[in-house]
Amino acid sequence: MLPRTAATWLAALTLLVHCTAMAIEEPSYRVIERDGAFELREYAPYVVAETRVEADFESAGNVAFRRLFGYISGDNTAQQKIAMTAPVTQSRSNDKGTKIAMTAPVAQQADGSGYRVAFVVPAKYTLETVPQPTDPTVEIRAVPARLVAAWRYSGRWTSANYQQHEAELRRAIAARGLEVAGDPILARYNPPFMPSFLRRNEVLIPVLRPSGH
Repeated sequence: MLPRTAATWLAALTLLVHCTAMAIEEPSYRVIERDGAFELREYAPYVVAETRVEADFESAGNVAFRRLFGYISGDNTAQQKIAMTAPVTQSRSNDKGTKIAMTAPVAQQADGSGYRVAFVVPAKYTLETVPQPTDPTVEIRAVPARLVAAWRYSGRWTSANYQQHEAELRRAIAARGLEVAGDPILARYNPPFMPSFLRRNEVLIPVLRPSGH
């Protein structure tokens, strides 16, 4: 038998391969402005499954992924072996629980000495209907509608690459007279085996328009 960690990552890899062959659901937003790598977006409200980890920038995603993958694979309170009438994706497996579809992006955000890493829950769920995690380190949280500045880039998931593009996004925000209204977020849309030059990565920063606009 494979060790538990190896089996978990093999299952994760299988799911990610399957997901990349299909259109992956993303949070709903409307693009207000587009200029090269920059976009200004109006996001609709959505729900995330989130966990906080004590790790450095480049390790946080790996630590959190094991917890979040467990949640979407069935470590949740909807312990049913038959199809549900509620709008939730479910398939038969040896594990108890309802399987929840993977969405993009995986978001990572600094939180004191650690990071909060989140999966976006499919839009068919609400805060009231989404299955609750059985792992106490995973939480369900609602994200309100908001205005977000985004900067798209490719390449490796390193701190240096992220910081370079965060700085470019902040310059674009300042040039437009927008006001920063939240912490920066790293959004990753691709699995680890995707060649780095083909990856879609984004820095996201919540913003406000200047008063009077």
